[in-house]
Amino acid sequence: MSPEIVNMIKEAADMFVFLAAELTILFLVVSYLVGILQEFLTPEKIQSILSSRKGKGYFIAALLGAITPFCSCSTIPFLKGLLRARAGFGPMMVFLFGSPLLNPVIIGLFVVTFGVKVAVFYFLVAMVVSVTAGFVLEKLGFERYVRKEAYETAETGSSCGSSCGDTKPAPVAAASCCTSKPVPAATSCCDSKASVDVNANGEAVLTVKEESRWMRVWRATWKDFKQVFPYLLAGILLGSFIYGFIPTDMIAKYAGAGNWYAIPVAAVIGIPLYIRAEAVIPLSAALVQKGMALGSVMALIIGSAGASLTEVILLKSIFKNQMIAAFLTVILGMAIGAGYLYTYLFG
Repeated sequence: MSPEIVNMIKEAADMFVFLAAELTILFLVVSYLVGILQEFLTPEKIQSILSSRKGKGYFIAALLGAITPFCSCSTIPFLKGLLRARAGFGPMMVFLFGSPLLNPVIIGLFVVTFGVKVAVFYFLVAMVVSVTAGFVLEKLGFERYVRKEAYETAETGSSCGSSCGDTKPAPVAAASCCTSKPVPAATSCCDSKASVDVNANGEAVLTVKEESRWMRVWRATWKDFKQVFPYLLAGILLGSFIYGFIPTDMIAKYAGAGNWYAIPVAAVIGIPLYIRAEAVIPLSAALVQKGMALGSVMALIIGSAGASLTEVILLKSIFKNQMIAAFLTVILGMAIGAGYLYTYLFG
């Protein structure tokens, strides 16, 4: 094996170890802190806040969107909950735009990967555009493009199933936490461990042991990490390969700061590419090291994190085609605008 190939492998391996350690620690720490915050700011409280404002509180909607999703829920099911709660249309749209883009994990990845200046720029652009788009869409009357069935109340099973993001009714049995016997209000079937004991009369007795709040948050954080880890690993592997084996001149030629078309192309391919931000950011770090302009990277990240083909398909159950087109226009406009603005200000 030639010394050049050995050197490429070494560079790729070094980049992989560095990104894997740094981003894993960051994800766990930030996710745990957000989990603690979610203990006090529940989905019900968010729905109540947005429902009571009826068209106001756009910045509040963006900030609240930043700390979601809750449990295994995603933005789309939560958006349906806001619709059924008759929250203001404008704040709901701000929530839809801002939730995937203002995620604290993404902001943290920006800070450690590209620096505070880039992270602040990204945050401000995502915040301002999300709020502006929600306000404008409400004033233009785009609420008429929400499907009527989206306001209908969905049938749910037991409260035990719905509170943990499980849409299937939980079976009721003697050993189930959803037993018809009353359970102390301080405990929750999702926050506690249940066991069945037999008393002196031979009757089954349900014993509920409350779990520590901190341990409950850690279990949720670890569960989220295991779900995200394959995407994070894929991004790190691909980024490390690019860093070690792709010639710098090639990336600089097609995606460097001198190519005006690099930004819109990056924004457009970000949507069908469907790469989670946790994966695209470490990938982008390698591209920047190889000469890709930060404006193009910004467009790629916003396009891939802000929308995806899967999300658009899910939104079809809520919105008519006109609203879907408006949603995609906002995301693409945000991505392209952020790319060119960053290039103009800092390029």
